Amino acid sequence: MTTVVPTSEEDPVLPVVRFTAELSWADAGPEVAEPQVTRLCMEAQQCMVMERWLDLASLMLTSAEIVFSKVSDKDLECIFTVICNLVSKLENANEELEGAKLISTKITQQPTDKPAMRLKILFNLYNLLEGPNSRFFVYMQALNLALNGTVTDHIVPSFKKIDSFLKEWNIGVKDQRNLFLTVANVLKENKSSGKDSFKFLAKYLATFSVEDSYVMTEAKEEAVRAIIEFVKAADMFQCDLLDMPAVGQLEKDGKYVLVYQLLKIFLTQRLDAYLEFQATNSTLLKSYGLVHEDCITKMRLMSLVDLGCNESGQIPYALIKDTLRINDDEVELWVVKAITAKLIECKMDQVVIVSRCTERLFGQQQWHSFRLKLATWRVNVASFISTIEANKVVEEGSQAMQGLAIR
Repeated sequence: MTTVVPTSEEDPVLPVVRFTAELSWADAGPEVAEPQVTRLCMEAQQCMVMERWLDLASLMLTSAEIVFSKVSDKDLECIFTVICNLVSKLENANEELEGAKLISTKITQQPTDKPAMRLKILFNLYNLLEGPNSRFFVYMQALNLALNGTVTDHIVPSFKKIDSFLKEWNIGVKDQRNLFLTVANVLKENKSSGKDSFKFLAKYLATFSVEDSYVMTEAKEEAVRAIIEFVKAADMFQCDLLDMPAVGQLEKDGKYVLVYQLLKIFLTQRLDAYLEFQATNSTLLKSYGLVHEDCITKMRLMSLVDLGCNESGQIPYALIKDTLRINDDEVELWVVKAITAKLIECKMDQVVIVSRCTERLFGQQQWHSFRLKLATWRVNVASFISTIEANKVVEEGSQAMQGLAIR
């Protein structure tokens, strides 16, 4: 098979145009093919002379799908490297964005055909671009390609850089929503950590404010999804979903009000409230794939945390037994489970003495409590420093008196 090898003697564009044109017309016979190949090469040359780079890119992309089906991955990468390099010749950000859209849209047309190679080409294109709008557009194309082509493993590592990407792209709220939701979907498809998927889903929901009521209804399904993901997750015990208007709208929604009540139970109440809810809504829980026994386990741990945060640091064993609805000999077992999950730090001696516990939610009330504790800490530190300085003055005075006595 012929291999495209760019050389220093001539611009690689024309050899690529000729190569792809010959592939496109190969089945038509030489009498038909040769005039067509010559025509395409002349058009390409004219575009280069007149510096019509977008027209040239469009011309070269015409046979893109044929190229994907007939050449090796090595040749494919070489061909598209030449095509993608055309964006570096564009004079302004608008043209660059148009070029990025033109090339990336063509690349992503058949996401299930060589998806990993298509994704690699998109990454190469991304690195050639300078404008933040162009880069964001291509990255979103790459996300959707990874999702539709089921090659999410190739793009998940880039999520560690999302924060730096956001600073670079400086995108608006609408684009942020699109980004966060797509990343959450990629992570869900990838079967990655439920925490990671939930984190980006929560970021998406957090972009909606009370002022966005006219568009907030579009987030209802995702709000429900976030609640169910949180309740299902065996390793998540804290979230701020209740503070989000996108989630709060469910409280008055006839279809989803019970899902909202379930979240409220998990974040603000104890096991008895869940059992009462489950008794009348077992069908609802099953419809969302929630397992009753798993919910009990999670609610027991969260109820234990609630006791630790609200019982002045000391929890009698009997209170744990009654709240968690367990036997006497199971109390220490559940305390150990909470310690293992890093929900509490404590000592056990007929009572559980809690030194630290994880708040289930961290809203305005928790911030207020944190400020009070911080203020108390500052007062205590200031008092400690004053005592040290006072003792230092007394000690220096005593030493001075001893010096006088010696003289």
